[in-house]
Amino acid sequence: MKIKFALLLGLLLFLSAPGFAQIAGTTPAQGGATSAPAPMTQKEVITELKKDGADQLMKDLDRRGADFELDEEFEKQLHHAKATDDVIKAVRAAGPKERTAAATAAALAAGEILIPPAENADFKAVQSELDPTKCISMAEDYAKKYPQSAVLNYIYAFEAHAYQMKNDAPKTVEFAEKSLALKKDYIDMLMTAAAIIPTPQYLQVHHGEEEQLLNKAEGYDQAAVQGLDQLKKQPTMDDATFARQKASAMAGIHASLGLIHYDRASQGLMGWDKDELAKAEKEFQLAVTVTDHPDPADYYRYAEVFYQEGRLDDAIAAFTKASQLGQGIVKEFADKNIERIKQQKAQMTPAKQ
Repeated sequence: MKIKFALLLGLLLFLSAPGFAQIAGTTPAQGGATSAPAPMTQKEVITELKKDGADQLMKDLDRRGADFELDEEFEKQLHHAKATDDVIKAVRAAGPKERTAAATAAALAAGEILIPPAENADFKAVQSELDPTKCISMAEDYAKKYPQSAVLNYIYAFEAHAYQMKNDAPKTVEFAEKSLALKKDYIDMLMTAAAIIPTPQYLQVHHGEEEQLLNKAEGYDQAAVQGLDQLKKQPTMDDATFARQKASAMAGIHASLGLIHYDRASQGLMGWDKDELAKAEKEFQLAVTVTDHPDPADYYRYAEVFYQEGRLDDAIAAFTKASQLGQGIVKEFADKNIERIKQQKAQMTPAKQ
């Protein structure tokens, strides 16, 4: 089976990424919005002060800013035009340097990450690239070009998801962990690494390290749960959407934990470990019930647990749900397992049922 996606792309932004702001200047208007008015010139400031008065001038300075820095010569001109101390302060604050500093402070206070103008276009290009191969190449170029970037962890995250789209488990985990090395509480990458590590595609290339890796994945899941508990709703998001997306994230975490316990159960020295199977069953049950839109792959794994526990009817029921909700390879394998188990039941004697 192909690697299961840990999260939808939209959930990536919801869970972990703060706002991104350009350090200098205002982002160009989009979607037909009206462009911001041009900053005031020295001539406009003097003219408006004389014609409309101090109050109107200060309102316009606050709205438009100024295209100059207040120097000693212009301050003399303002005093000559009978500017008050408040007007002088307003003119000084309206200059490009002061407005940029104020905008930077406001962005930092709002939890936004500031991107220098030189990086802004490159970052947006990587962020919006949908072709995984192109995204990986662009991300690699970005990391070389801006090795000290404040958003490098997000670039690695985009690269991790691109490798996930290509079903490359080792590379997905590699870049998820590179992102976590820069931002250890990045929920999306915690969940991505935790979801991929316990898959056969990853463990098969790390033979002999299974126990250590499963412990690491469990730690990532625990950190993700703590992050979700502390997560605050974005101002633009309604309560229902916030609750729905958190539930979807929790379903992913429970599914990951279920697979971790299932893997541990399979490594029992005397056959399948019943205690670990019971833990896996509980986690998969939560994975398919905490969200209104359960992943069919989680029902598939849930059915596998039931089968190893010898609960054939429950296994058929779970495989049936996987088939009903799924498509492609999930549906195909679920249907085959349903028929196989039914044949197995038919061959059993009444005493063994």
